[in-house]
Amino acid sequence: MTKLIGLPDIPDDRPILIAGPTASGKSDLALRLAQKHGGVIVNADASQVYDCWRVITARPSLAEESQALHRLYGHVPYDAAYSAGHWLRNVTPLLTGPERPIIVGGTGLYFMALTHGMADIPATPEDVRATADTMTHEALLDRIDADTKARIDVQNRARVQRAWEVLATTGQSLAYWQDKTPPPLLSLDDAVPLLFDVPKDWLSERMTRRFDLMIDSGALDEVAAMRERYDPALPSCRAIGVPELMNYVQGNISLDEARMRATIATRQFAKRQRTWFRSKMRQWTAVHPQI
Repeated sequence: MTKLIGLPDIPDDRPILIAGPTASGKSDLALRLAQKHGGVIVNADASQVYDCWRVITARPSLAEESQALHRLYGHVPYDAAYSAGHWLRNVTPLLTGPERPIIVGGTGLYFMALTHGMADIPATPEDVRATADTMTHEALLDRIDADTKARIDVQNRARVQRAWEVLATTGQSLAYWQDKTPPPLLSLDDAVPLLFDVPKDWLSERMTRRFDLMIDSGALDEVAAMRERYDPALPSCRAIGVPELMNYVQGNISLDEARMRATIATRQFAKRQRTWFRSKMRQWTAVHPQI
């Protein structure tokens, strides 16, 4: 792995948190720390929880999983509802388990729920979710209050839909529920929080290389195997690269077009991640590659 600048000493008694944009090298660092210091690697990436994807979401390979304990990877059926609340309940017992947790991923909301607390919002009824699934991104966004809009990534369909569902279900905004948030399960003072802060051009080059490697490693076969079950309304089917490659598998576009669209989508996603992390994770220790 590339040498990292800013990596602090790692105490033996604290959980390690590793956040950063896609393709930045988070999983490599988690494995390196697990091998050096011990611990169980815990997923904090919303796309990597689903059982249908390994290659296309860059989940750790079977060879990598054999080198250290891994948890919360591929444990959710492709069509199951899964939110930050579900993840928080899944991760809770791992915080006090026999192995030190090394929590790694690119879903900032998971880390915020863990280290800032999460409101106990009532579950969304199926009919409300079904209605939301039929609405456009713009229609959902138009019905969300300004306070909530200021707190979420308004370009992220899943976040916008979640905010609308909360309002429709409870009559109160997501911002209202967030203001009633209980204390966090894990304070940043009791953890080692690491944030990858990487140059844009360096990251863009890595993303392009990684997508080509995914194609070579079986991403097309993985997507083709989901063709009959594919549903663009499902969060699992919105994973970066999946809609683009599915369009190719279905014969709608060329592989070159799919590759170009997926690369653009990945870069846009990474840009949103970097902006969000820099805004919300200023207290985290920044690490970056030696270039």
